[in-house]
Formats: sequence, C-alpha cells, structure tokens
Amino acid sequence: MSGGGGPGLGDLMAERRRLLGLGYRMLGSVQDAEDVVQETYARWYALSEAEQEAIVAPLAWLTRVASRICLDQLASARVRRERYTGEWLPEPVRGGAATWTSAGGGEGAGSGDPADRVTLDESVSMGMLVVLDSVTPAERVAFVLHDVFGVPFAEIAETVGRSPAACRQLASSARRRLAERRPVGATTTEHRRVVSAFLDACGTGDLATLVALLDPAVEARSDGGGKVRAALRPVVGADKVARFLLGLLRKDPGLDVTQDDVNGFPGIVVRIAGTTVAVVGVGVRAGRIGDLWLVVNPDKLHAWTDAEPAEPVVEPAEPVVEPGG
Repeated sequence: MSGGGGPGLGDLMAERRRLLGLGYRMLGSVQDAEDVVQETYARWYALSEAEQEAIVAPLAWLTRVASRICLDQLASARVRRERYTGEWLPEPVRGGAATWTSAGGGEGAGSGDPADRVTLDESVSMGMLVVLDSVTPAERVAFVLHDVFGVPFAEIAETVGRSPAACRQLASSARRRLAERRPVGATTTEHRRVVSAFLDACGTGDLATLVALLDPAVEARSDGGGKVRAALRPVVGADKVARFLLGLLRKDPGLDVTQDDVNGFPGIVVRIAGTTVAVVGVGVRAGRIGDLWLVVNPDKLHAWTDAEPAEPVVEPAEPVVEPGG
C-alpha cells in the first residue's frame, strides 16, 4: 500500500487479469480488452494524489471505469461490424474446461434460480459470447457485471447511468434472451466424446457418419474478416455442413486437425506446416453438434500463433463491492 493509505502499484496491477477477463466478456476481443485495461490504468494515474486518496474503493473504481469504456466501445463496435466482411465471431482464447462458479457477494449470487448462475467458463464460451453480441450494450454490461462478476446493481447503476431497478431489468432482459437462444449444453465428457467422434469422421471422410453427428439444424459460421476466404453466410443443415467441411478438407489434404480446448470447452485447431490457420468452437447439444464457429481471421488467432501464449482470461475473480454495498 502507498504511504497515503491508497493502493500501491502491486495492488492495482493485481487487478489486471480480472479487468482483462471483464473486458473480454464485454467485447469478445482480447486486443480490445487489453486496450480497455490500458486506458483504465491511464485514467487512474492521470488523477492527482489527492483525487486517488479520495476514492474509497479504488479497485471498484477500476471496475467501474473499465466497464464504462467497454460500454462506449460496444456502441461503436456495432457500427464497425456493419462494415465487417462476412460473419463476425468472438476472438477465441485458449483455456481449460475447469469450471468455476460465479463469484459470490452480488445480489444474484447464491440464487436458487439456475438461470441466475453463470459459471466463469461458460461466460467465455463461444456460444455465450455469440449470443451476448445480440443484446444491447447496456444489457450486456449489466448482465456480465452482475451475473458473472457479482457486482451489485447499485454499482452497475453508476456505470450505465440508470437506476438500480432499471439495471436489474437490463440484466433480467439479457438473461431471458440468453435463455431463449442458448440451448442446454453437454457435459465436458460428452462434449469431448462428440468432438473426438467428429474428428474421426472428418479424417475418414465418411459423410454418413459425419451427418449423424450433426444436429439436423446445425449452423456453421465462418469469420475470415476479409483477410482470408471464408463463407460469408452461415451454412445450415447437417448434410450441407458435412459436405462443406469435407470439401474444405479435400482442398488441402495437408491439414493437421486436432482437438484443443477453445474458450473453456473442447474445440478444434487446424494447422498447416505447424502454423495455426483456424480455430473452431464447437457447440454440443443432445449428443450432437449444434454449432460450429470457424475463426480463420489471422488477426483473431494470436492465442495460438504468438510465440508466447496469450494471458488466460478465464480466471475466477472476487466481486468488487463498495463498502456497505
């Protein structure tokens, strides 16, 4: 701690990973999350010593400022994505499938309603992030802060500029829309089994077996970002998706396709001559694959292509609560 009673550099920087996790869940981009964290610390150090010491809960202040920056970025991101080439998908991150429960201490923590509890791994799953992209920026901020990080609605109100009651409604609306669009997933063991069988079928080129592993309404979405060739629209239906995938494999027989954990769940990594060219998130429901999210935009593959692995963003975190909150 500093001599004036405020947090020292070590205390502040210890929050960096938590803020990165917050930013990633808000924005679906590691790079954008890192920019948010950098801007948040810049604003802290732009304060005078007296201003810093006047802040009762500096760590809660960091969370609030980071969330406000994310809220602003979410609004501008919608405009940018209107000009994006093809489908926009979240940037995949490397991470194990260990499950942590939602941080306690928030008003919704410990609720008896399973819809009010979100595991931290689930909150970075590709499926969750894709659906979160469909809610409003304010709904997303309220939901992530409350349901994932356990921040009280009184705190969230200061971030989004609305009353605590309105923030409660925002989180409830996001939760309801998520429940409508997010099917019940599989256990990690079942998920891994289905992905393994899927890889075997892709390897043998057995169309019938591959189709049987796909949900009849399966969707495959590809994100090339205009940097590499990718399907500009979703491919829908088991037969179409199976033929689409086998066609891709036949175009380049030198592909090395392996299973790896993508955003906390079993997924697929595709390499050519040792270089990652695609990361595929896999959504499983009722023993079949219901969603495939193929990220081939090289700007979104840094977690796999950089010499040093990207810093994990699926770490559990304690909620930030103001005194008396």
